[in-house]
Amino acid sequence: MGMVIIDGSTVRAFVGDEEQFKKSVDERFAALDLNRDGVLSRSELRKAFESMRLIESDYGVDVATPPQELTRLYDSIFERFDGDGSGAVDLEEFRSEMRKIMLAIADGLGSCPIQMALEEDDPSFLKRAVDLEASKLGEAKP
Repeated sequence: MGMVIIDGSTVRAFVGDEEQFKKSVDERFAALDLNRDGVLSRSELRKAFESMRLIESDYGVDVATPPQELTRLYDSIFERFDGDGSGAVDLEEFRSEMRKIMLAIADGLGSCPIQMALEEDDPSFLKRAVDLEASKLGEAKP
């Protein structure tokens, strides 16, 4: 596990690097597309968000949320991603929403640095943002 310090500029630079951002998002999309049909179903996207435990925990402590409330929350997330209302999230919709999410994180961080503990094999977009920044710093050294 490594400790890193990031701020909004780290995340913005990652989103701004079209090639790296697209590659990262496309890889995540492919991993979430369990049946390999080229779109994310409601259940595939829900499984992804459930695995992140963003809603069912508060600072690592389990929170009892009624199942019907969880379903409403996950449905609203899906509807946000499914921009055309087709009932499935295609790659372009996924890229668009992930860009918005990452830019919102960058805005939230602003210029205030935060310290994060990240596992070396962490597949998160924040870890990829840190890795991209580190690689650019490494290239800049004589």
